[in-house]
Amino acid sequence: MALDSKVPQGPIKDKWTDYKNHIDLVNPANKRNIDVIVVGTGLAGGSASATLAELGYNVKAFAYQDSPRRAHSIAAQGGINAAKNYQGDGDSTYRLFYDTVKGGDYRSREANVYRLAEVSANIIDQCVAQGVPFARDYGGLLDNRSFGGVLVSRTFYAKGQTGQQLLLGAYSAMNRQIARGKIEMFNRHEMLDVVVVDGKARGIIARNLITGEIERHSAHAVVIASGGYGNVFFLSTNAMGSNVSAGWKIHKKGAYFANPCYTQIHPTCIPRSGDYQSKLTLMSESLRNDGRIWVPKKMEDVLAIREGKKKPVDLSEDERDYYLERRYPAFGNLVPRDVASRAAKERCDAGFGVNATGEAVYLDFASAIERYGKEQAKIQNITNPSKEKIYELGQAIVEAKYGNLFQMYEKIVDQNPYETPMMIYPAVHYTMGGVWVDYNLMTTIPGCYCIGEANFSDHGANRLGASALMQGLADGYFVLPYTIGDYLSDDIRTGKISTDTPEFEAAEKEVTERINFFVNNKGTKSVDYFHKRLGKVMWDKVGMSRNAKGLEEAMAEIKAIREEFWKEVSVPGTANEMNPELEKAGRVADFLELGELFAKDALMRSESCGGHFREESAELDGPQKGEAKRNDEEFAFVAAWEYKGEPADAVLHKEELEFKDIELKQRSYK
Repeated sequence: MALDSKVPQGPIKDKWTDYKNHIDLVNPANKRNIDVIVVGTGLAGGSASATLAELGYNVKAFAYQDSPRRAHSIAAQGGINAAKNYQGDGDSTYRLFYDTVKGGDYRSREANVYRLAEVSANIIDQCVAQGVPFARDYGGLLDNRSFGGVLVSRTFYAKGQTGQQLLLGAYSAMNRQIARGKIEMFNRHEMLDVVVVDGKARGIIARNLITGEIERHSAHAVVIASGGYGNVFFLSTNAMGSNVSAGWKIHKKGAYFANPCYTQIHPTCIPRSGDYQSKLTLMSESLRNDGRIWVPKKMEDVLAIREGKKKPVDLSEDERDYYLERRYPAFGNLVPRDVASRAAKERCDAGFGVNATGEAVYLDFASAIERYGKEQAKIQNITNPSKEKIYELGQAIVEAKYGNLFQMYEKIVDQNPYETPMMIYPAVHYTMGGVWVDYNLMTTIPGCYCIGEANFSDHGANRLGASALMQGLADGYFVLPYTIGDYLSDDIRTGKISTDTPEFEAAEKEVTERINFFVNNKGTKSVDYFHKRLGKVMWDKVGMSRNAKGLEEAMAEIKAIREEFWKEVSVPGTANEMNPELEKAGRVADFLELGELFAKDALMRSESCGGHFREESAELDGPQKGEAKRNDEEFAFVAAWEYKGEPADAVLHKEELEFKDIELKQRSYK
């Protein structure tokens, strides 16, 4: 199949406006005769469901949680980007577009990204109208803060609960349509297959997770908004229920997958504590606005801290290596996530990790508390304030900005982050890869759309912080409602789609047979046993550091795990009841297939890119093998600077010369 992105012709700044002016529309009187299924009710799915229903379509929305309010979007803490330039610091639609493309290592589809930047300002207005309680400054205007990879403040936030507050806004919009009968809500339902009739997506097979009943649901179009697949690594910042099944099912029915190996490694996570941990906890990137990242300069101090003979607060400024500020002075601690993650791993691999496992660096707020304290003392006309008073005043400001995050850290780690630096380490977070979509957000299955994190289009090899919420709401509120009409305009005379067809029958039969296999298989090992083994292979050989040998080994090991899974997996309980182990079995089966594709994709890319370092690409001597890649030079440059002192001028490839802002000599950006 030849892929057609359907990107409009013309200047990039005019593409979306001209496109909307010429696509086909569905008359409001005809929308009531058209059904749309939306799978997933996080920010992307929830906003899409509400907007499509508001327009007049009949929407069936599916969530595997007990309520859309429990979608994983609530875990996005730090904020949402928008090019409103409230701070007057030079932001613009173009700059948001540019930062997003650049932050993704120039591997995003630029037309989609410009559209995303263009509609971003509308998102904020929409959410304010819904009552989302964004933080405001003293004058009452919406406040902004900075995130990694940018030189402006464009991130709108609601303390450390931004995702939750935005989701409540979308949920309230959904509830309005549920009350009107325009959205039929299916909580505790999981999509287990898509039904394709005459080449078009015409429905899904779903399982009622409470009763176990298998159901057929038809529609004129199907929208997948099921999030990412970071749990292929087992340990990640994702909720334990997050999975790849919806996207993988449509892939197996003909929807192409793109860039599966581009995974975001978030630099600001609480380090793992043991082999029996089920997930990792994210500390918002917003903390890097005020927190400074460091490790001890001397190995003897590292060892003393690990042995409990010293505390991090015992080390003077001269004894600390603020390595991000040292390497990237223009961006400092707010470098992009992939840069911060690689740098933390490099310091820990070099032996400077500060916890018992050697996998942690410090995120320190002492300087911020002192700075804010002195500022508040001046504001309050306190003359010669004591250190204690400065600390008290500064802590109050930090608590107002990040209090819930500090509280969460203290509950998990049992350390007060106001008094001792947080410990953080990189962890699997967002997935940039996903289902391939065209400019309309349609997959290679006609009538099947994919929005939000589930598709591949907007973030390239690395997502900038606070852009996930932006993409989800942009797709759901402002893009899909336009583009889906162009397709559905041909269905105004189709009528209801029947579920009594051979295609629905075959899909239901296949789903039922798989479920029956799981509950009847007489294996000896749990689902989690196989998931943990898969996750270890993925992290060790397909994670931040990769090489051809390791990736080939990973593919073989994943295949062996998958073969053993189908022989030895044991699922307790029955199919006709609420059975979480049965749910997990189906999802892990899909992860075991995706994992091999993930490793194969990584093997085919002989490049260092995003959060992934391809070890064969790190040689400075001699020409690069194969096609030269921009990031290969940059990784090599950083490595040489770190270990051997200041190198000669880095050689810039033609691609780099086209983007004169790379600034390798200054090491201010990747």
